[in-house]
Amino acid sequence: MVGAGVLGLPYAMSQLGWGPGVAVFVLSWVITLYTLWQMVEMHEMVPGKRFDRYHELGQHAFGEKLGLYIVVPQQLIVEIGVCIVYMVTGGKSLKKFHELVCEDCKPIKLTYFIMIYASVHFVLSHLPNFNSISGVSLAAAVMSLSYSTIAWAASTSKGVREDVEYGYKAKSTAGTVFNFFSGLGDVAFAYAGHNVVLEIQATIPSTPEKPSKGPMWKGVIVAYIVVALCYFPVALVGYYIFGNSVEDNILISLKKPVWLIATANIFVVIHVIGSYQIYAMPVFDMMETLLVKKLNFRPTTILRFCVRNFYVAATMFLGMTFPFFGGLLAFFGGFAFAPTTYFLPCIIWLAIYKPRKYGLSWWANWVCIVFGIFLMVLSPIGGLRTIVIQAKEYQFYS
Repeated sequence: MVGAGVLGLPYAMSQLGWGPGVAVFVLSWVITLYTLWQMVEMHEMVPGKRFDRYHELGQHAFGEKLGLYIVVPQQLIVEIGVCIVYMVTGGKSLKKFHELVCEDCKPIKLTYFIMIYASVHFVLSHLPNFNSISGVSLAAAVMSLSYSTIAWAASTSKGVREDVEYGYKAKSTAGTVFNFFSGLGDVAFAYAGHNVVLEIQATIPSTPEKPSKGPMWKGVIVAYIVVALCYFPVALVGYYIFGNSVEDNILISLKKPVWLIATANIFVVIHVIGSYQIYAMPVFDMMETLLVKKLNFRPTTILRFCVRNFYVAATMFLGMTFPFFGGLLAFFGGFAFAPTTYFLPCIIWLAIYKPRKYGLSWWANWVCIVFGIFLMVLSPIGGLRTIVIQAKEYQFYS
């Protein structure tokens, strides 16, 4: 659950401001926990059947074809978007590590660091399934906890900057509004586990006496406690210390103690290696299924090798071309994460269970839907504007 989006949360706070920022954080935590509970509950709502994929749940709610058209494109955008962002994150963290431990070394292009990071995935992508990457996933979870703690602890030890400012950084009203939209997307990106939750629940054994939703829900509760312990201190402490001058990645703002910040950047690299695989696995599954079932390819090792290497190479190329961490977070956070995380589970819940009109469940779901649509419409506008502004001053593949 704890993604690299946590590093952009102080920056999101600087765009949202204290009051709106805290409100959006708390609302997002509550809403996404509620929608995650819905998905865990719906996994086995039909006796003797398990919805092991998000699109299968969509098909049950909206019909065979419509369910597929609604869910699959959104899921693919989320999973591919995360993989692109993690390519950028891994490359930038490696570059920062290199700069910290070797101050006198000749600078190396970010493009090369992204390629170094991607090289690991040309190997790991050939692991067969979710269970086979459980070790990588465990390491990623430990790393995310570690670097989140380092981020806010190192900020606290640094102390508040003398010239700290908490007002909005943009000079114009339009700039402030667009930055606000972008901040909403940064927050939405941080809550991204819903897209693979059914695939993860599918790996848990289930019987009528002991359904998988029991242990899965316990896992979700633990995950969300950890999310709160990571997200809130990083966002609030980071913004309190640096104000509106904080970088879009909090670890870039921190420079001392050198050994600790260098370690934190390596933790980020290890974490996004594991997280990349979590989001890439469903895409591999979809691509291979499409080629075998629809285009009649033989399910060979060569097919698997080509498909997975092509995907890694494509996300690496896009990461090298658009290495804008903050802008990408905001754009994908709103455009793709808001639907699948904030309101699509609610729409599916309303379609299947049909709760009493104007009852508590009905109102709860509609509040989530309205908030989610608000995020989906506004955040990509801010994110795209940020990318365009950064691209003006950026030399591609530099």
